[in-house]
Amino acid sequence: MRALGWLAVALAGAYALGELAVFRGETVNAVWFVVAAVAVYAIAYRFYGAFLAARLFALDARRQTPAERINDGRDFVPTNRWVVFGHHFAAIAGPGPLIGPTLAAQFGYLPGTLWILAGVVLGGAVQDFCILCGSLRRDGRSLGQMAKDEIGPLGGFAALLGVFFIMVILIAVLALVVVNALRQSPWGTFTVGMTIPIAMLMGWYMKGIRPHDVKGATAIGLVLLAAALVGGRWVDQHPLLGPALTLTGPTLAWAIILYGFAASTLPVWLLLAPRDYLSTFVKLGTVALLALGIIIMRPEIQLPAITRFVDGTGPIFAGKVFPFCFITIACGAISGFHSLISSGTTPKLLSEETDAPMIGYGGMLLESFVAIMAMIAAAALQPGVYFAINSPAGVVGADPAAATATISSWGFAVTPGEMAALAEGIGERTLFARTGGAPSLAVGMAHIFASTLGGAALALWYHFAIMFEALFILTTLDAGTRVGRFMLQDLLGHVWAPLGRTSWYPSVLLTSALVVASWGYFLYQGVVDPLGGINILWPLFGISNQLLAAIALAVATTIIIRSGRARYAWTTLVPLAWLLAVTMTAGWQKIFAADPAIGFLAQAGHLAERLAAGQVPAARLGEVRAQIFNLRLDAGVTALFMGLVALIVVESLRVWYRELRGPAAAGALGVVTEA
Repeated sequence: MRALGWLAVALAGAYALGELAVFRGETVNAVWFVVAAVAVYAIAYRFYGAFLAARLFALDARRQTPAERINDGRDFVPTNRWVVFGHHFAAIAGPGPLIGPTLAAQFGYLPGTLWILAGVVLGGAVQDFCILCGSLRRDGRSLGQMAKDEIGPLGGFAALLGVFFIMVILIAVLALVVVNALRQSPWGTFTVGMTIPIAMLMGWYMKGIRPHDVKGATAIGLVLLAAALVGGRWVDQHPLLGPALTLTGPTLAWAIILYGFAASTLPVWLLLAPRDYLSTFVKLGTVALLALGIIIMRPEIQLPAITRFVDGTGPIFAGKVFPFCFITIACGAISGFHSLISSGTTPKLLSEETDAPMIGYGGMLLESFVAIMAMIAAAALQPGVYFAINSPAGVVGADPAAATATISSWGFAVTPGEMAALAEGIGERTLFARTGGAPSLAVGMAHIFASTLGGAALALWYHFAIMFEALFILTTLDAGTRVGRFMLQDLLGHVWAPLGRTSWYPSVLLTSALVVASWGYFLYQGVVDPLGGINILWPLFGISNQLLAAIALAVATTIIIRSGRARYAWTTLVPLAWLLAVTMTAGWQKIFAADPAIGFLAQAGHLAERLAAGQVPAARLGEVRAQIFNLRLDAGVTALFMGLVALIVVESLRVWYRELRGPAAAGALGVVTEA
């Protein structure tokens, strides 16, 4: 009966995938996405996840975990597995599974959907699970520490540098998404901005008024959050407050830079911890509500399975479906950022080894499901509306009539009147050229929520979705800035010991300023870019994130081989080989492609030629010179990342070769045996 049950699940999943990819008629119902995803996840977790747990690491509930063995009451604390699951999901579930699928929908819904499902089963969940188990067996050591121990000092140092610089790019791009979502939106700016004093009030309440009263602080936070959401409409319509909070991109960028510095330097109990705790409720509640709305409403998918832009001429970002679809969708399929969590706090909390599959493999499957729902929300929009929101003015034109004419010429009909009515309905001044994916995803979510509840309060649901996305992103931004500060302090501590002390406040201020200035530079570069920033920075984000995943998989492969299980190394080698093929191809194209829409150097050369020919207006001379410098800098950063990863892979290959030659060579390396 059990076998028949799993056979039924497999057949249901196969039929649903057939509906999406083969049998599709004029329209496809969103329910088939849900059926296909649930079937794939269930089979993958039950069979492949169990295979990895048994064959790669032979997990044993009787073996003590670092949390049980060390149990210092601060970092190493045995914790209920459901609590750890919630913490782990909240930490890994950044904006990637929301924004990546929304942007990749320019290729159609099918390429991204297939990559989300296949990528998570064979790559993303494998990476998270293997790094978690490797850290469990090594006293909760971080990814960089494991790289140094397993690969060697040179590979470990390259991994530390790669992780730090990649984190800078990740934070910058995520901040850019927030800026593009809140630009010229006083309602959204007020609501998201109010989450900061609300979180500080919660922290002060739990610290000074009612210590440890978590329930009371939660109630206060949620009530004030709802008030901020509703009050945003009043602010938007106020004759003084509305214009005052109608901020430009550069102003918002500076505000987010100051917030990142504050989050890194203020005591963790005052801002970071209560804000992230509050956002966890919003994350989990909204994800559940969106899933329920999709099941009840069963929206028809409006976007084609494949669009004309698979040829590389996409308006949102240029490049063919290979490799750019696979770097645009990162977190929903495989994300290197997750390896920092799987080797960070999570292995210090597990009370039993056998909880690792549920948290490492299962947690990633849940995030992938969020990506599937984001794809549904984006693909359920009218294609003309989707492209009008996401296409930058530099591509389709700044005038609504010109923009809609360009988009309609692609075969996706839309009119200025439709866009004006939609903007008025959701309480925004305009929806044209709101690049970054967040606004279009919020429109799709708002329609699903409002339709589920009878079509009421579309504007309220839109701004709720914007707040939800911004909370997702800012949670990653503030935590990432703090982690980056710790990493920089650790590196600078080798130069001068006091700089490595996290308790020395001058070091805290200096390193926080350096980290924030690093990602703030790339953020400002994206904000002032005439193509919306996403065209330049999102591919750089995807390349860097997937290269970080390649580092993690190289470390995982080394752990597997050195533990005597080389015959199972294909489980990590296959996704590693795929990621190297994708990221190295994408990186090469972004640096050297002759098409200025794709290549950094080609675009810089094109602008330099216009500058030399006197074709640039005097008012834009400074802006164009800055663009040329930034494009060449982006090319250099991409080359640096590719070089670091190549070095790590070569060092890993050297270790694998020596390990596989025989016991004598392995003994010379000093194999670290498992506890």
